[in-house]
Amino acid sequence: MALHALSSVTIGVPDPNATRDYYTDFGLAPRPDGWLGTRDGGNQLRLVCTPTRRLVEISLGADDPDDLDAIAARLRRLDLPVTRTPDALTTVEPIAGFTAVVRVAARLTQPETLATAYNGPGRLERVGARAPGVLRTEPVRPRKLGHVVMGSVDYEATRRFLCDGLGFKLSDEIKGEGAFLRCSTDHHNVLVLRAPVNFLHHTSWQVEDIDEVGRGASAMLDGNPERHVWGLGRHHAGSNFFWYLKDPAGNFSEYYSDMDAIVDDQLWKPEVFEGAQGLFNWGPPPPPSFLHPEDLAALMTGAHHAG
Repeated sequence: MALHALSSVTIGVPDPNATRDYYTDFGLAPRPDGWLGTRDGGNQLRLVCTPTRRLVEISLGADDPDDLDAIAARLRRLDLPVTRTPDALTTVEPIAGFTAVVRVAARLTQPETLATAYNGPGRLERVGARAPGVLRTEPVRPRKLGHVVMGSVDYEATRRFLCDGLGFKLSDEIKGEGAFLRCSTDHHNVLVLRAPVNFLHHTSWQVEDIDEVGRGASAMLDGNPERHVWGLGRHHAGSNFFWYLKDPAGNFSEYYSDMDAIVDDQLWKPEVFEGAQGLFNWGPPPPPSFLHPEDLAALMTGAHHAG
């Protein structure tokens, strides 16, 4: 695979300062240059001022300039504009209007830092000690940006841009409604949904394990219960544990752990799920505001701003 990472995301919001404070609470590290960073992935979130909340840019990692040449050729066959420099290319998705930048970058390697030992029937991995998860006191810090979920008014065209143009691969799909796409060994780095307006649904951030999902969300909700959206639960497509929260602009952000990994494409068979079948395996049912965010009507009214 020429692509190997979802490197960063740029989100447009009406009030970047308030939104930046939220993501700092979420565990991202503010940088002097305005970016917000993760422990392993470096600068991965940038906030810019826009009239309505929207996805502005995704940045992807590729192995070498030959990969960029191949991507550029595919994009031109789709009659899409390409700006090329020696180590990057830039294009614009024609429906939702977000910019996609592909850069030559080293592959991300993540050190294993926290020991996770779980006892079970007939399996004692931890004896004579409390679980590490209940002893942690440090703030939760996401390890990397995992994926972005977006709605598109022309779901097929956006999916074609990502797969036929940039080189994403299909992992699973929701019949006629959505596609889980990967540009790394993670089950998905982008989920494209059919929607009445182009919008950013959520960004998702990897943490160590289910304890960090719970600890992170609990800390975010302490004194701010209005941030809660949906969780704790486990998705079916991707298998990851999740908890969703909402930033001041109305974007959702997810803590996740234990995502399916696809290292050999031949060993993975994409499935087609009906409706919400692939959405969650267990947990509370998703609230209506998760499936249809409360500001969609306002975004549709102001859609001319988001072009």
